[in-house]
Order: sequence, then structure tokens, then C-alpha cells
Amino acid sequence: MILINLAGLVLIGLIIWWFWLYKPVASVASAKQTIKVADGVYTPAHIKIPAGKPVTLNFLREDKAPCSEMLLVPGLGISVSLPINKVKAIQIPASPAGSYAFHCQMQMYRGDITVE
Repeated sequence: MILINLAGLVLIGLIIWWFWLYKPVASVASAKQTIKVADGVYTPAHIKIPAGKPVTLNFLREDKAPCSEMLLVPGLGISVSLPINKVKAIQIPASPAGSYAFHCQMQMYRGDITVE
């Protein structure tokens, strides 16, 4: 009985870690990098860019869900429509250091841009 309870607690801990605590390693964005919108996620979802320099990020929408159509970066005033199966270049203006969330209009697809 004790082993079953311990196994249950370990499983609960793993679930909490996976869904709420796990953060994938951020990738370094460049002008040549393409961020894919597919299967309900942005890949990569965590992007680092340099502060004080404008950057172009390329988004490729492969997901046909209506929610994936819009890309919003509220902290930078960006709102664009992403065409299906075509690369869309998004201009990120020179920004001060900080973290800027990006998401779809219903906030089901999420990511963040870290400006360093």
C-alpha cells in the first residue's frame, strides 16, 4: 500500500513538473530562423534577440486551425495575420531589454521573446 501511494505521489510530481514547471531551453533567433506554427504550438516558443537592434522573425503557419491565423505581440504593438503554408516575415523593432509575450488571438498558442 505504501508503494502505491509513493508511486502516485511521484506521478503527481511529474505531472506538475511537465505542465507547470518545465521550460524548454530558449533558442537564439536570427533573420534566417523560421518559427513554425503547427499542432497547437509555436516552435520554438522561447526566442532570444539582442536589445536595441531590429530583428526579422519568419513565421510559417502549418496549422489550419482558425486560432493560429493571428499573431499578437501586445507589448510591441504587433498584430499580423499569418497565411497558411507561407513564410511571413515579422519585423520586431529595436526594443529595450525585457520579455514580450506573443500568442494567437485566443491565447491558446503562446510563446515569448526575450530581449537581452
